[in-house]
Amino acid sequence: MKLTCIVIDDEIHAIDGLKSYISALPNLQLLQTYTDPLIALKEISLGEHVDIIFMDVDMPRISGIELSKAIRHKTDKLIFTTAHSKYAFDAFEINASAFLLKPYTLVKFVETITRFFADAASSVPAVVQEDNDYFFVRNKNEGNNLIKIRYAEIVAVESLQNYIRIYTLSESIITYMTISEIKMILKDHSNFMQAHRSFIISKNHIEKVDGNTLKMSNSLAINIGNSYKDTVQSYIMERTIKTSRN
Repeated sequence: MKLTCIVIDDEIHAIDGLKSYISALPNLQLLQTYTDPLIALKEISLGEHVDIIFMDVDMPRISGIELSKAIRHKTDKLIFTTAHSKYAFDAFEINASAFLLKPYTLVKFVETITRFFADAASSVPAVVQEDNDYFFVRNKNEGNNLIKIRYAEIVAVESLQNYIRIYTLSESIITYMTISEIKMILKDHSNFMQAHRSFIISKNHIEKVDGNTLKMSNSLAINIGNSYKDTVQSYIMERTIKTSRN
């Protein structure tokens, strides 16, 4: 028997991301999506009980916190999806089941669902990692619109205190997130390592090593921090072809 789901989020990109995650689990069935929380309130209040509701917090006209108070009784599990950790306390105050901090990976999504429904992810052990090739972030320079970031295209991530700048092969995106938070997002991808207190880099995009400076594939130059020299140099040495002249 499939678990029925509803998604409420005012951002189409966020809904599309959740659709792809839900479709990765054969035991989940998406019944409806809503971009307007007031329409969601009306229809869910009159509709049948569902297994899971995924809901954004920061929405126009009525917040996810307010909406959840009215429809919490219509679902077994209420899972908040938001880019702001500051809402976590409010979420659990109204008895939310879980809190997914955007951008969350497919692995994190599956772990959350499996925590409540042990059989939900039983048929997709390998697909999770293979399909997990991108995430969404809000682009500060484009009115906080959501933008897709592919792991393979990330060259480096730079800390800007409360923000980070994500350098890709084609552009740079500034989003409200700390370097520690993006480090958690990237931790399951062995291609990334920290090269400086303010920089995480993609090993695949190192083009040249000039002393203590890494030249990246997008022409970005990054100085290796003292605390990270051993790790970076060890990686470089592992990848260096040794000959009789070395």
